[in-house]
Amino acid sequence: MKFDGIYTPVVTPHKADYEIDQDGFVQTINMLIDAGVAGLIVAGTTGEYYAQTTDERIMLMQLAKATIKDRVPLIVGTGAIRTEDSIFFAEQAKQHGADALLVSTPPYAYPTSREIALHALAVDRAANLPVMLYNYPGRMSVNMDEETLDRLGRSPNFCAIKESSGDPNRLHMLARDYPHIQLSCGMDDQALEFFAWGAHSWVCAGSNFAPEAHIALHKACAIEGDFNKGRRIMSAMLPLMSVLEQGGKFVQCIKHGLTLRGIDAGPPRKPLQPLNKDDKRELAEVIATMNATINQIEQESAS
Repeated sequence: MKFDGIYTPVVTPHKADYEIDQDGFVQTINMLIDAGVAGLIVAGTTGEYYAQTTDERIMLMQLAKATIKDRVPLIVGTGAIRTEDSIFFAEQAKQHGADALLVSTPPYAYPTSREIALHALAVDRAANLPVMLYNYPGRMSVNMDEETLDRLGRSPNFCAIKESSGDPNRLHMLARDYPHIQLSCGMDDQALEFFAWGAHSWVCAGSNFAPEAHIALHKACAIEGDFNKGRRIMSAMLPLMSVLEQGGKFVQCIKHGLTLRGIDAGPPRKPLQPLNKDDKRELAEVIATMNATINQIEQESAS
């Protein structure tokens, strides 16, 4: 499977009582497809899978596929502490029409390199679908290191990796030593560097509410090879990235950004709390400035 373009880890809209807003979920998916994203990820961290029941996760898989149909690929996250649970979610994903899986390291368990590989290989055997690996040591405390990646070379299904370590040395290592694994940007403030090193896809939570901006940067760098334009767009996006990452309010910011766009994403599930008024105002101002600047860049480029 070829990963090329913007892949959005879809938020899960909630009603005021924290129940899943299915209509809002469908509306979000349709908006993102209409905006031009390349694929959608369900049960990513931004979708708050960790705060959902098993039945809710399965329901969202079904609803996503029924809504997407065959318009764009559907990637389903299999995140869980127990390998048995990840296998179950992978099997359910295949049963409900997923095109690929997102496979991360099990959180909290702190597995070794060999154990991470055995976990991923077990999930792969159960579903036999294309896999995008997800390396995020900031949340999982462990890296998918060279030993892990070498062991995963036993299966051709491991065809991409979302790299979210933030370590430039890993970016270089992946691009140089593992060219058969497609490199996908998972660290927003390093998107320009990822594209320079050959990445063709970007898994970006901010595209939930600003798909056009993220698509513009991908187009400038990965399609047109215009890194001068890319740097200008990236400069316009950096203030937003700073706001998203500060204060541990990432999911809350993404959900409120979608609300500002006209789709009420509701509150995050506890223990997370919604943004306060000052945070909401700052986010709105940053988004408005970013959009205006990128629109100007696009107009100048077209003239």
